[in-house]
Amino acid sequence: MKNQVNTIYKQAERFAEITKKSIISGNIVRAKKCLALAERLFISGSIETKNAISNVYVFSVSSFMEIRHCNISHLFPQTLKAEYIKQVNASGV
Repeated sequence: MKNQVNTIYKQAERFAEITKKSIISGNIVRAKKCLALAERLFISGSIETKNAISNVYVFSVSSFMEIRHCNISHLFPQTLKAEYIKQVNASGV
């Protein structure tokens, strides 16, 4: 189980990198598709999958977008956006 969870987190990390590269290259359509897929995984996935999407994917992509001063409100699907807001409020930022 430990290797499986580790793999899920690594996959979420790679998926976040793909999303960020799409944003950097200006391929917003692909970035939105990635975000939509991440939302589907977050909604319908196992507890481990939800944790990986929340703790790795959302954190990585939202941090990247904030550093680059991107407006996330129109890119993030509703559920991921709510998860992002939870993270921001929890961090005290």
